[in-house]
Amino acid sequence: MRVVIAEDAAVLRELLAQMLTMRGHDVVAAVADADALRAAVAEHRPDVAVVDIRMPPTHTDDGLRAAIDVRRDHPGVGVLLFSQYVETKYALQLLAQGSAGVGYLLKERVANVAEFTDALARVAAGGTALDPEVVTQLAGASRRGAALDSLTARERDVIGLMAEGRSNAAIAQQLHVSPGTVEKHVAAIFGKLGLPASEDHNRRVLAVIRFLHRD
Repeated sequence: MRVVIAEDAAVLRELLAQMLTMRGHDVVAAVADADALRAAVAEHRPDVAVVDIRMPPTHTDDGLRAAIDVRRDHPGVGVLLFSQYVETKYALQLLAQGSAGVGYLLKERVANVAEFTDALARVAAGGTALDPEVVTQLAGASRRGAALDSLTARERDVIGLMAEGRSNAAIAQQLHVSPGTVEKHVAAIFGKLGLPASEDHNRRVLAVIRFLHRD
């Protein structure tokens, strides 16, 4: 993967760059502020950008707002937010911009390097990778629509695990049911959310976005 890193903590920025390079990825830029992120993505057109939320110049939500700009201006670039904080307002806006290639992990909850690189690869490939705590807070900040109200409790469990980027097999293991049962729940979710089969869209990602960004 071609990767841009945007992280204002110099030590962490260097560690991320070294870790990804050692695993065969091409870190095309490692920058320390939001404006430099925008410029680096425009110049290098990476597969994915790793973005901290609280960065210069204001150290509030500059990184997240830059990530929104990246997704708007370069929709083919995946964005993985990597932060200590859950920022709901702009995160929902980020998810609403596109149907694929977005992730949000909390730094203190990433268990190991493999978990991080696997999530980064999913985002670069157009999937999602959302920490369960992020899913909980984003869902709590959203408003429920009629279609989502029609989901059963088990279907809500399934779509929540889908939001974390889990496969049907992993969901089945987590919920202690068969993969076939999960497939039936996923099909029911697609039907209730009005997501017909399509070659152009990833229905799992679209379902997740509707779950988190409720109208």
